[in-house]
Amino acid sequence: MRETTQDDLMPTPRLEHSHRPDDIANRLASGPDASYLRDWVYGGIDGAVTTFAIVAGSVGADLSPTIILILGAANLFADGFSMAAANYTGSKSEIEDYARLKAVEEKHIAVAPDGEREEIRQIFRAKGYDGPDLETLVELVSSNKSIWIETMMQAEYGLSNTARSPMKAALYTFAAFVLFGSIPLLPFVIPVPASAETATILTILAFFTIGSLRARWSQRHWFSCGLETSAIGTLAAGIAFAVGYGLQTLLG
Repeated sequence: MRETTQDDLMPTPRLEHSHRPDDIANRLASGPDASYLRDWVYGGIDGAVTTFAIVAGSVGADLSPTIILILGAANLFADGFSMAAANYTGSKSEIEDYARLKAVEEKHIAVAPDGEREEIRQIFRAKGYDGPDLETLVELVSSNKSIWIETMMQAEYGLSNTARSPMKAALYTFAAFVLFGSIPLLPFVIPVPASAETATILTILAFFTIGSLRARWSQRHWFSCGLETSAIGTLAAGIAFAVGYGLQTLLG
């Protein structure tokens, strides 16, 4: 009888998904999910920074709360739409670039298959394969055109065939921009002191919230992610405020 060891007494780690054959087949059949995390983070930070800059500058100019709200709301929707439109165009350009490079690889395979096989050979040799195993891999990969092209796209260009939806990328950006960009305007809507100091505190809290939510996709602690994003966002907001204050002082 085998003696019980310390490892036997350790609790089994909780796995993120099932490894039953049917569950694996269903998961793989649905394909990988595209991530829109960066769109959410970019939109949230940019929205909070630009709106805070407008609020701080408007308070410094001694504008009325109504005017501050009007300027802030105009920024939210105009800049938010502009950023979303730019993200839509950029994401669509990535898809078009992938299609262009894929067409290049298809042409090269048709015109110079031996050269493309040599590229596959060198790709897997760099990964540590050699001898008969290497030649078997080259033969297997080059026998399936779609796998051949996909391998070249990943190894030669660093591109994945998991396409991000331009519309989803734009919507995530716009939603985050408006949601977090509206936070610096709260002192002029709800019954709290309507001042640059209050807007500053709320903006820092917005940055911390964005970072804390980002921790869901990280192995780091939520507090660490929150502090990092707060520092980055506060620095960006500080630069925006310093430029605005400097120009106001210079121009009177």
